[in-house]
Amino acid sequence: MRRWLACAALALALPAAAQERIVTLAPHLAELVCAVGACAQLAGVAAYTDAPATAAALPRIGDAQGVNPEAVLALRPTRVLAWDGGTPTATIARLRGLGVRVDVLRVRSLDDIGPALLHLGDELQRPQAAQQAAQAYNARLAALRQRYASRPRLRAFYQIESGPAYTVNRDSPISAALTLCGADNVFAQLPTLSAAVSAEAVLAADPDVVVFTSDENRAALDAYWLRLGSARAADPRRRLQVDGTALTRQSPRVLDGIAALCEGLERVRRDAR
Repeated sequence: MRRWLACAALALALPAAAQERIVTLAPHLAELVCAVGACAQLAGVAAYTDAPATAAALPRIGDAQGVNPEAVLALRPTRVLAWDGGTPTATIARLRGLGVRVDVLRVRSLDDIGPALLHLGDELQRPQAAQQAAQAYNARLAALRQRYASRPRLRAFYQIESGPAYTVNRDSPISAALTLCGADNVFAQLPTLSAAVSAEAVLAADPDVVVFTSDENRAALDAYWLRLGSARAADPRRRLQVDGTALTRQSPRVLDGIAALCEGLERVRRDAR
């Protein structure tokens, strides 16, 4: 009993931020928490959380579409961070019904990341760290935009798989990254976030560059373009491999992915004339 009372007294003496036990329901949410200096308050994370290393080593509570409520409760969180637009509303409702505080964080665009950092800084009592992180992010984003604003436009096809090929529309963070780097998503007008596209549609779009991630089957992708020999992108110099994880993280790390994408597109502009 004395030991319990001593622990309780110590907890009451600690700042509120130090008592936080945060569970995040999407990888980018853990990165945002760490970006404002609150990584030590993370108790659990979603599947595919891979950065920073301290967050990646924490217990997993399921993925964005399949959260395990029992695993969340076992971690005794003081708050759960959910992803607006990604975490199912039923998951949020169930956790709240179990008495868990769930805060929903909205990050839909590159310009939402700075405000999200500031919001978390206020919530987690890390305003100074959040201000520094937001300022650094906003400055780097502005510099990238300025650097590539006047580059010759490229028509880009973001390719996922090859039998059939899939791609993304304008609502994807990939499309926003392409736009910043001076490229136009040739399938921006698709009615859904992602969809299969026929070889005929790809030939009709005739992109200047094909962007694909490092986990794609390169041999299958090369064979796909060999079959589309008349297309401009049949030229291997017009194919660009990127880190898809960095490009889709709605955290400061997304700028690492965008910077690499922009540099790769510059190579295509130079080498595939």
